[in-house]
This record gives sequence, C-alpha cells and structure tokens, in this order.
Amino acid sequence: MTVFLNSLTPKFYVALTGTSSLISGLIFIFEWWYFHKHGTSFIEQVSVSHLRPLMGGTEGSISEPGSPSSSRESETSRQNLSECKVWRNPLNLFRGAEYRRYTWVTGKEPLTYYDMNLSAQDHQTFFTCDTDFLRPSDTVMQKAWRERNPPARIKAAYQALELNNDCATAYVLLAEEEATTIVDAERLFKQALKAGETIYRRSQQCQHQSPQHEAQLRRDTNVLVYIKRRLAMCARKLGRIREAVKIMRDLMKEFPPLTMLNIHENLLESLLELQAYADVQAVLAKYDDISLPKSAAICYTAALLKTRTVSDKFSPETASRRGLSTAEINAVEAIHRAVEFNPHVPKYLLEMKSLILPPEHILKRGDSEAIAYAFFHLQHWKRIEGALNLLQCTWEGTFRMIPYPLEKGHLFYPYPSCTETADRELLPPFHHVSVYPKKELPFFIHFTAGLCSSTAMIALLTHQFPEIMGVFAKAVSMISRTCAEYL
Repeated sequence: MTVFLNSLTPKFYVALTGTSSLISGLIFIFEWWYFHKHGTSFIEQVSVSHLRPLMGGTEGSISEPGSPSSSRESETSRQNLSECKVWRNPLNLFRGAEYRRYTWVTGKEPLTYYDMNLSAQDHQTFFTCDTDFLRPSDTVMQKAWRERNPPARIKAAYQALELNNDCATAYVLLAEEEATTIVDAERLFKQALKAGETIYRRSQQCQHQSPQHEAQLRRDTNVLVYIKRRLAMCARKLGRIREAVKIMRDLMKEFPPLTMLNIHENLLESLLELQAYADVQAVLAKYDDISLPKSAAICYTAALLKTRTVSDKFSPETASRRGLSTAEINAVEAIHRAVEFNPHVPKYLLEMKSLILPPEHILKRGDSEAIAYAFFHLQHWKRIEGALNLLQCTWEGTFRMIPYPLEKGHLFYPYPSCTETADRELLPPFHHVSVYPKKELPFFIHFTAGLCSSTAMIALLTHQFPEIMGVFAKAVSMISRTCAEYL
C-alpha cells in the first residue's frame, strides 16, 4: 500500500478527491430528493429492507398483503382519504363583490382553478336536474353552470332571463358574479327569492307524481335554501346582524335535513358578533357532539367560550406560582383540543402569519380551513380581553401531548398526511402554505451532507496544495497501517 501511494502523483490526488466529491454530492442530492418525494430516507429504507435480512435480521416487520398490520395500514389510508374530503366553505365570499375587487386592487387572483372547478361542480349538483329540458331557461342555465369563462356565464344568465323573467338561478348567478357591491348582490338575491319561492311551491304540489318531479323538488329546495342563506350573509355584511340570525334560525328549522350545509357555522359567527354568548353555547351544545363531524369553527368557538371566563385575569407568572384553577384547566384543555384538531389556526389568530382571502372550498384540519376560520373570527378573539394572551401561552403545549411520529392522535384521529397536497391546490400560489407536522431530516441526510462537504474541502485543499496534501495522505496511510498491524 505504501509503495502504491508513493507512486501516485499530486494530479492523481486531485482527480481522485474531485471524483469522490462529485459522487458524494450526487448521493446527497439524490437522498434529499428521495426524502422530500417519498417522506423517508433511501439509505435507511435500503438498510431496513435488504441489509437487515442479510445480517440476520427478521423479516417479520414487513407486512404481508393479508397480515393484520397490512390491514391496519390500508384502514388508516382509507380513513386519511375520507378526512381529506374537500368541503364547501360555509362563509365563502361573493365573487363579484369581494374576490373580483381584490383582483382589481392587487392584480392577484385569490381563487385557484381547482377551487373554481369544484364550485362549478357544486353549482351543477345544486342547481340542475334531469327535467331542465322541459323549461328553455333551465336548459340555458345548465350550460351556463358548465361555462368556465365568467363573461360567458353572465351572458347566458341574461339569455335565460329573456326566456323566463322568473328564472331564479339566473338571478343567483348575476348576484354572485356580476354584482360589484353587497347592496347590488342583495337586490338580485331578493329577486331570486321571489322567483324561487314561486317555483318551490309549484314543485311541492307535484312532488308525488313521478320520480322526475321529486328530483325537481330537491333542486328547487336547494335553490331556495341557497338564496336565503346568501341573503342572510348579505344582511350580516351590511350590519343587520339580528335579521341575519333570524333568517339562519328559520332555515335550520324549516330544512333540518340540510345540516351538511353547515348553516350553524354562519349562525355561530353572527351570534359572536352580537356577543350573545349564551346563544352560542346553546348552538354548540347541539352541534359539538361526539357523533357529529367537527370543524375549526366548532372546536375553537368552544375554546373561546371557556377562555372568556378566565382570560381577563389570567397571568402566566401567577399561574406558575399558584397553579391553574379548575376553570383555567378547562380553558387550556379546550385550547389543546382545538389545536389538535387544526394546528394551523393559532398562527393566524396570533398574527404570526398573514391572512389572505379564504377559498371557496376548505379542507378540514388543513391550512385552508384555518384561513377561513381566522378571517372571520379573529375579531371575536380580539374582542375578549386576554383571550389571545391565554392562547399564546398554551397552544404549543398541545404538541407535547400528541405521540410522535403521529401513529395515533390524542383526542382525534391521527392527523391526515394528505392535507398539504390538497391545500396547495386550494390556496393561491402567492400564499406560503402552512405544513404540519414538519418533516425532520433523518440522520442519513445529515451524514451525506457532512460527507459531501468534507470531501469537497479535501478536494479544494488538494487542488491548492498538492504536495502538502500528498504528504498528509501518506502520513494518514502509514498511521492507519500501523494501527491495523497493532490490532
């Protein structure tokens, strides 16, 4: 070995170390790319899957297709897919009066193509049925809801009104997309309500005649509920809060099966604006049930109510000296529950991240839901003295209670891993999507990064000082040989 090293030239050292540096760099780049694409280290995976059996390890950890562990994994994956279902935002803004005005001012598009495409699918589901061919205006509107170009949709709505001046869905489209103020939108929705109620009464009288008439009644019911809900939201935005609350309560009484529309979330926000906390608690008592699906609005409103009773007198220094009272423990537990359900919300409530306009669809437990909640509820947290202070002192304690890695949750199901992908589709590209949990770089990526850096440094020194590095290499080789002979 010594004779071989003595025969090497300094240029060969440079070539050898340069090649090693290049190989180490390529290994590091590949390892980093593989981890960010698949969420695991390639070197670690190869070690576990191939090297461990060769070194006497067992293969029992590898799940067979029919094994219980494989069944658990498939069940978890199905559960994650169901939890990553995209929902219509109960508090979505008006395209013409709000989203378009934002585009005029900033030049940015607040809605993504994916989000608007989901809305188009919703409109076709809510506002069309198989009997549309019986009325020419409905046939035109069926095509209008499929249009992707806003001017074309608006033009089609006017064509439908020329054929039938009582076409409710045409007024709905104009109110949503052509009206540039909430006042104009409300005026159009009132015209839609007058036409929608007439059509709804006719459908009620004919609902038992055939399955087609039943389908038409469902469509007309959807249209009527949508119009009344949007009228309530117009009243809320124009400051007529009690009128909005009355419309929402009447809707929930008249159409109880339509709880999937989450009208109670609109009601909660309006009641908070009125500071009617007893009424808010009554709504929560009905909808914050273990058998019903949760949302950020439900969990964080429950936390806000419990925080309200202690936040004005809460002090971290005092609490650390005397301990937490029963009411404070209940408030902290409610905050932990809310944060576990959606960990993205506190950063928006504490204004650690900038808010943007909420999308038309949200992903429960995702960043999109956090934006939609904080956009409307931040003012309610600010109104209660000390509420944000208590949230700031306690919300990060949630993560110490949840097992990591997140094989299981604490109070809810494990946090779904598909939220980041869905949120990136729903939120505009200029928004920095909040990700939870952060992927930590494994040991092998740190190791390859260190190996790459050290090899590059050796290559640089060899290029600058070839003779000295040649002597140094010979010395290291002699020491290694001596140690090997001694052992």
